[in-house]
Amino acid sequence: MSRSQTPTIGHDSNTVRLSVRFARLIRHREVGLLLLITLTSVVVGIKDIHFLSFEVWRDILVRCAPTAIVACGVMLVVVTGEIDISVGSLMALLAAVMGRMISENELDLSCWIGIPATLCLGTLIGVCTGSLVSLGRVPSIIVTLGLLTALRGLTTLMMGGENIDRLPEGLTQLAKQGLFGVPISILTAVGVIGLTSVLIHHIPLGRRLYALGSSAESARMAGLSEVRLKLFVFGYTGFLTALATIVDVPRLPKIESGIGSEFELLVVTCVVVGGVAISGGQGRLIGVLLAVVLMTMIRPVLTFIDIGEAGEKWTRAIQGMFILLAVVTDSFFSRRQRGSEKEHAA
Repeated sequence: MSRSQTPTIGHDSNTVRLSVRFARLIRHREVGLLLLITLTSVVVGIKDIHFLSFEVWRDILVRCAPTAIVACGVMLVVVTGEIDISVGSLMALLAAVMGRMISENELDLSCWIGIPATLCLGTLIGVCTGSLVSLGRVPSIIVTLGLLTALRGLTTLMMGGENIDRLPEGLTQLAKQGLFGVPISILTAVGVIGLTSVLIHHIPLGRRLYALGSSAESARMAGLSEVRLKLFVFGYTGFLTALATIVDVPRLPKIESGIGSEFELLVVTCVVVGGVAISGGQGRLIGVLLAVVLMTMIRPVLTFIDIGEAGEKWTRAIQGMFILLAVVTDSFFSRRQRGSEKEHAA
């Protein structure tokens, strides 16, 4: 080898090394999301300093709370290699059921009856969904797509084209004012995040969910029950959807039949953008939570930069762009990883 070629090889080696490091940095989705949230906040804050105020960010976190609660459940569903796109319609049905039970214009039942009944109904529907997927061997995308339509239709029938108002005053005040100045939705979201984090990192169940998503066949050979694990994740998601409904709906002046519309798209977007592999087996809770903040920020950011009436359309377009970018990025790195594994095997 000639002496003149040596620097070129060294240069190429350094380039490859830097490329690998950069690729690893990109693959840490949480870093990119945190940088994007920070950069966006600084840029918009320079334009309007009020965007960085406590009141604005308190409102953003309140808006984040129901999405974060449900995303904790949907994340576990996706980790096992399944998907749930019915959570928005389930939220609408649960809101209608709860409203019919506790509204002063309806049955006027006690919250001590209406709230546990809503939690039980959400969990039951989740378990039924998991049964169809795990016992019935029906693809989860088909089951939850059917539920999306069926539950939305049932909600429309229950609402009868009317809104539900006059929820108990104590419940609405608690939802708006919270405890010790902290909104109840934020407190609930923190509790759910903590519970889900413990489930993932500190008990065997979390490792089993990831093992099932990585390789269902290997998980079965290891003695793991696919049926029980999928019943749990779908039931847990149903329970969290009911919980999000209970803490979020009383903030509204009335319950409309369109509540929860496109909520499932937002949740799935946060899960995928947060770095959870759509094929299962990979994903971190912190990435999902950062994605929830980023996705929720979009609408307030567009408001502060005076985008006008087109803000809603731009919000949907940007969310769609993020999910496409996340899927393409995951596909790219998955192909590179498979190619690298084949090279090592050869």
